[in-house]
Amino acid sequence: MPENDAFSLAGKVALVTGASSGLGRHFAEVLARRGARVGLAARRTDALESAAAEIREQGGTAAVARMDVADVASIAAAVSQIENALGPIDILVNNSGVSAVRPVLENTEQDWDHVLDVNLKGAFFVATEVARRMRATQRGGSIINIESILSFRQVPQLAIYAASKAGLTQLTKSMAAELARYGIRVNGIAPGYFSTEINSGFFDTEAGHAMIKRIPQRRLGNLDDLDGPLLLLASDASRYMTGTTLVVDGGHLCSSL
Repeated sequence: MPENDAFSLAGKVALVTGASSGLGRHFAEVLARRGARVGLAARRTDALESAAAEIREQGGTAAVARMDVADVASIAAAVSQIENALGPIDILVNNSGVSAVRPVLENTEQDWDHVLDVNLKGAFFVATEVARRMRATQRGGSIINIESILSFRQVPQLAIYAASKAGLTQLTKSMAAELARYGIRVNGIAPGYFSTEINSGFFDTEAGHAMIKRIPQRRLGNLDDLDGPLLLLASDASRYMTGTTLVVDGGHLCSSL
């Protein structure tokens, strides 16, 4: 790739949370292909090792660390492990997320704590841990929070998930305003409906087909539909962007359905 390519990540170190499968694993592979040395973090170390091995087979550089974002003590240890292996982190993809699919009147305190601890509290403490290190090295950097179109609209049985993602969207803006003075950009990506190992069964059902028909582009997102937004926000091509959320949803938020 050309040395002056604004989208190049050569010489950069990226950390991706929730990297053992789905979007996180894909994000790690994309960043590695563009030249970043990639740290993969999640709870399932066997899956992380498999993902890291694939990156290395393709000529990339990868390291893994076990991280439970709901356990604040584990965050600093995992970030240190990645930095010891790869160097100071330039890019964070804050991707870890869980859900609790249940009618609002049936949600429990355990549902609330589990989803908020991972999606909002965990995202906050991973971001602040990495941001402190970015400030200390005076290198600046890019933090990318993986939000959701449910930050902006509602569907039944996902009230807690929607609340957590709406909180993350506001956290993106607040952190962007405070961290800009340190050269740290904080932006978000809000995916619409993408088929992953978690939800693929639903989209094969009649209800799933009906939901797809409500998307203006009449299809689910493919993982590579997220590559452009990811590389834009991770790279110097977005050097004058912070506090922004890029919605990638096939037009879903534009629809009244």
